[in-house]
Amino acid sequence: MTRLLIECTHVFQHPKINSGIQRVVRNVINQLPETVDSVQCIPVVMLKGKLYRVLKLAPLNIPLFDGLMEFAGRLERLAHRYRQLHQRFEKRCTSRWTRRALYVAYRLTALAGFSVPLRLIDQINQYHLPKRCSPLQHQPGDQLVLLDSSWHADSFPLAEQLKRDGVGIVPVIYDLTPLTHPHFYDTRLVQIFTQWFDWITKTADGYVAISATVRDQVREEVHRRVGPAKADTLWFDYFHLGSELDLSEATAAVEPRLSQLFTTSEPVFLMVSTIEPRKNHDYLLDAFELAWAAGSKARLCIAGRIGWKCDALLARVREHSELNQRLFMFNDLSDTSLEYAYSHASALVFPSYVEGFGLPLVEAMQRGLPAMGSDIPVFREIGGEFMAYFDLASPQSLVDLITHMENTGAFPAARKVSEWRWLGWREASKQLVEHVLRNLKQSPVTVEKQHADCP
Repeated sequence: MTRLLIECTHVFQHPKINSGIQRVVRNVINQLPETVDSVQCIPVVMLKGKLYRVLKLAPLNIPLFDGLMEFAGRLERLAHRYRQLHQRFEKRCTSRWTRRALYVAYRLTALAGFSVPLRLIDQINQYHLPKRCSPLQHQPGDQLVLLDSSWHADSFPLAEQLKRDGVGIVPVIYDLTPLTHPHFYDTRLVQIFTQWFDWITKTADGYVAISATVRDQVREEVHRRVGPAKADTLWFDYFHLGSELDLSEATAAVEPRLSQLFTTSEPVFLMVSTIEPRKNHDYLLDAFELAWAAGSKARLCIAGRIGWKCDALLARVREHSELNQRLFMFNDLSDTSLEYAYSHASALVFPSYVEGFGLPLVEAMQRGLPAMGSDIPVFREIGGEFMAYFDLASPQSLVDLITHMENTGAFPAARKVSEWRWLGWREASKQLVEHVLRNLKQSPVTVEKQHADCP
């Protein structure tokens, strides 16, 4: 009997990370139905070459232990990078003696710096692990759905063994931007993602994306890599993400500096995203500087953790003459504070160059906050006529939207956000399962509406 094994290894090991993919994985797993059409759905993790059923995705709330596990995760990633660095150097060495000396140095360093500490931590972890997961025996016909960011994991050998034993491999693709826009990322991440995608194109039996836009991009990329004869034997589908902020607590305190921002009558435009080049914060600042120069009283609130390749942007914000006057930045807001910001802002502004979905859009619009976004296909898929769009080649086009809203009080979209409807995480989780199953059954895929007023 087919079982869907929904993988969530990275979030299991790092349960306190709360952005992007981690938010998606946690919500899908927490809302995962036990069965759909008599097919059992089981959250799983891949640890130390073995498969485990997840009993508790959330941390145990033992501060010392949770901190130790976080350190172990970082140490494992560092060990993985060190091993790959050694392999690259080894390939370049032509001398047998140099290769041998390099190997000895690598083994000694790896033993003292990584192996011994990780073994000690693993012994501690083995005591607590049964409280969060239990061993699971795979079966032929099972389908391993790689929901988490599996390119960060060192679990390729286990996945390959599962496939040899008759388990199907189905990756969830969030976007292809490390391949299509590598300049937005650190070189290391591009290398890791490229290696993962090379592996997945040789391993996957089907693909699930988080939007129809990404599904079409994945299909095109796989066709290019493996050829139409092979690609036509695979299946490609998508599901849409939910919108609830599951870590928001009604009794928790809102960041005082954030709540103070909404005590005046001037409109507040909110941007929620990791601070990284792809999100295009510079465009946002350019547009608001033009608006302020023209007399606008609108304020800009940037919320998001600090990511990569953003030193110049952070310096621009910190040195800005409008900082804490009409420009505000928050890098560590809780879900409770973020919920407050969504509920009190005038509009969301999202100028990304490229996205796989755009989770802040649905989080905002589901709460009645209208959204302005860059005119890219996936935002049209999600927002339809309920969003306002601006041209990334012209910051003035965003200024015009801001000014129109400020002067008239009306949001410049064809349809009202109050009429917009979207699915929640429970429906999103069920949709993922249903879309995998319909392809496994080789049932015809019906043409679905791909815009905002679809459920």
